[in-house]
Amino acid sequence: MVDTGNVDVPEISAEWYRDVVDVAADSPQPVQWFVGHATEGVILLLGALLLMAALSRLSGCPRDRALALVAPVPTLLAYVGSEWIKTVVDEDRPCRTIGSAIIAGACPPPGDWSFPSNHATLAGALAVTTLLLSTRFGLVALPLAALAAFSRVFVGVHYPHDVAAGVLFGALVAVLATPLLARLAAEALHRRANRTRRPVPDLAGPPRS
Repeated sequence: MVDTGNVDVPEISAEWYRDVVDVAADSPQPVQWFVGHATEGVILLLGALLLMAALSRLSGCPRDRALALVAPVPTLLAYVGSEWIKTVVDEDRPCRTIGSAIIAGACPPPGDWSFPSNHATLAGALAVTTLLLSTRFGLVALPLAALAAFSRVFVGVHYPHDVAAGVLFGALVAVLATPLLARLAAEALHRRANRTRRPVPDLAGPPRS
């Protein structure tokens, strides 16, 4: 284990981190530029894929519409959960504790904890939710999520175990929350439809002869 000041980091994760950031530092400038921008841009692309998957469900049955309506919620829940875990674990960023050269513009400030990776959590939740809504869009989202997670190690701001935990946590929240929220939304839509179809009573009564 590696002592980072607050928690012990697995030695293998620290070694992999050093190996990856060394490769990143020696990589060609275009590669560094691409990964440095992809680490943020892929999250936006995953959000766009989720939106397209949700829109493809809007014209379907009530369950499809319910899935479309709740699509963003699992990602929001995963992000909130990730932020809470960070405050419990308090793991320092590797770019502060190990001190290797990184290609990120700057190491996040003290108090911006490392475990789990928020980017990886968002990527896992977005990709799995997209897959649950649309296989076609989901199969595109999954490798993009892997790229988003790996890029956080490549630019030097997370350990490998940070991004692995983030992806798994985001995916787990999506798998558990999406069907549950969709069922609740479908029941709400069903109740609303029944109220709309309910005949309005004739308060005036029958006409007088």
